[in-house]
Amino acid sequence: MNKAFLLLGTNLGNREQNLNTAKELIKGHSAIVQTSSIYETAAWGKTDQPSFLNQALEIETTLEATELMNTILAIEKKMGRERKEKYGPRIIDIDILFFNEEHYDDPALKVPHPEIQNRRFVLVPMAEIAGSFVHPILKKTILQLLADRSESLDVRKYPQ
Repeated sequence: MNKAFLLLGTNLGNREQNLNTAKELIKGHSAIVQTSSIYETAAWGKTDQPSFLNQALEIETTLEATELMNTILAIEKKMGRERKEKYGPRIIDIDILFFNEEHYDDPALKVPHPEIQNRRFVLVPMAEIAGSFVHPILKKTILQLLADRSESLDVRKYPQ
């Protein structure tokens, strides 16, 4: 059984429903072990768009990393994701943050996600469910990476 951490993000349509739909589709292929709270964050990278809802998941799966990536891309497509512009608005975005403690660096799959340590909107929900998880390349825990972040982007729990 493989363990992976995913980050879901959405800023179009019914954002809460988008997260729930994505989780239901993920459950068709993997077991969701833990979910973080939902967090709201101003758009990052391209700021002239609605704010995002983000949620981290820990999953267990029999899929290998490339199979999981292909499954995630199929889920995004099924939900109506269109890749028009980098950092643009999206109905759903599902990133593989970590896959076991493995490292992949090819055009189709980069794991650990190369920007984890630079993004509070990733670190805050990850810290909630896996604060002591050690980044396999940087050799720091999620909590240490979060403490190192000086970014001022507001990441706050979304009222549910």
